[in-house]
Amino acid sequence: MTDKLFVGGGGKNYENPQGLTLKYANRHGLVAGATGTGKTVTLQILAEGFSRAGVPVFLADVKGDLSGLALPGSAEHKLHEAFMDRARRIGFSDYAYSACPVTFWDLFGEQGHPVRTTVTEMGPLLFSRLLDLTEAQEGILNIAFRVADEEGMPLLDLKDLQALLVWIGENRAQLSLRYGNVSTASIGAIQRRLLVLENQGGAKLFGEPALDLGDLMRTDEQGHGIVNVLASDKLMAAPGLYATFLLWLLSELFEELPEVGDPEKPKLVFFFDEAHLLFDDAPKVLIDKVEQVARLIRSKGVGVYFITQNPADIPEDILGQLGNRVQHALRAFTARDRKNLRLAAETYRENPSFDTETAIREVGVGEALTSMLEKKGVPGIVQRTLIRPPGSQLGPITPSERKAVMDASPMAGKYDTLLDRKSAFEILRARAEAAATAADAAEQEDEAERQTPIEREYAAARRYSGTRVGRSTSRSLRKKDTFASAMSEAVIKELKGTTGRRIVRGILGGLFRNR
Repeated sequence: MTDKLFVGGGGKNYENPQGLTLKYANRHGLVAGATGTGKTVTLQILAEGFSRAGVPVFLADVKGDLSGLALPGSAEHKLHEAFMDRARRIGFSDYAYSACPVTFWDLFGEQGHPVRTTVTEMGPLLFSRLLDLTEAQEGILNIAFRVADEEGMPLLDLKDLQALLVWIGENRAQLSLRYGNVSTASIGAIQRRLLVLENQGGAKLFGEPALDLGDLMRTDEQGHGIVNVLASDKLMAAPGLYATFLLWLLSELFEELPEVGDPEKPKLVFFFDEAHLLFDDAPKVLIDKVEQVARLIRSKGVGVYFITQNPADIPEDILGQLGNRVQHALRAFTARDRKNLRLAAETYRENPSFDTETAIREVGVGEALTSMLEKKGVPGIVQRTLIRPPGSQLGPITPSERKAVMDASPMAGKYDTLLDRKSAFEILRARAEAAATAADAAEQEDEAERQTPIEREYAAARRYSGTRVGRSTSRSLRKKDTFASAMSEAVIKELKGTTGRRIVRGILGGLFRNR
């Protein structure tokens, strides 16, 4: 099965090999099933198969179990005999324990190499999803990104965006004439959401050096694809951050990779665990764009595999594009559960040997119904399959073992040091200081012009003596320049004629870079 990934044994006695054809692996897939039915092991053996076929993999380790991919299995494991027996039953004659080349990543930089993007690269649509903004608040955020894009002010981290929102609030009167109503209430709501994001640790996602997608698409010296494991056990405490980050990564792959048509094997396989988090309460416009990305990204050589408890968690238009399927057992305790189970069964090409709906209820742990794309991309007949045992370690590795893998990684040191180059925060602060200095100079010049000869002599004597003497005369003083008032006139002038420098953004709002 050199052109296929061996998944397990099908048929009555599990002796009929079932595999996923590499040529059709970029047609996406689904791994579904109730908790405890074996989804994680299926994900593990798929990652192993792709890696050995020279295909890089990216996956999220939600429970910490998938870190075992970095080490080979052991004969000392309690399931060793069971694994060997299963291998014999399904005809897996060359079964042996072996590890995969693994790179660990972590948004928080604790259990893997730091992985970051910038606020500018993420774009307003995904950032609005991340902050769960209303339509009005999303409008304000779009104004912020438009001003930053047109003015060449990079939004690298959260403090850049926070500073720009302060400036927009103080200049709302002028900006409303150009972009529509700018509400201070909406700005305040966005700032509060940013504070919540900071408290969740989300600030560590934004900054530089930003992730180079090429680092996710590597092979080792033996030609095996690198398995990129994102530590997500802590990240799952902020499910919105988890879903938005993975969606951003998917959109970046879509924007940056060239068209390759239908290659003999994928350039990258992307596993999206806990996929329901992506679609829960998501606005229709976002779901439509995810559908569009899923439909088009296969021509970039990327296969996307959703892992979830129930196929009903995936919108129908996206579910229809998932050609390779592994369905573990589903429970049907309620009327809704029974309906979803029936709908799931109806999506498979029937097998006359058994009833699909009944089989979905009955398959045991480590067993599943499989349907893989066959010649010309036609869905195969559903088969009852005993999933093959993993070759890598089942379960998590120790912290010391993880550290050893990280220390030996080519990525060690590349992303460790956070950079803070000149960006929107520094630019706005410098402009405000320059404007305030110019305003002070103009005020002093205006004051000098209105002084009588005696007052000028008095002022000269005060400067000569180095003492500050109060004036007895009263006059109308200018209003003290604030961050906004010092800048408003200059900014309105600068905004004129900048549409020709507008940055082009991609399908999900991220920066479009044609490489």
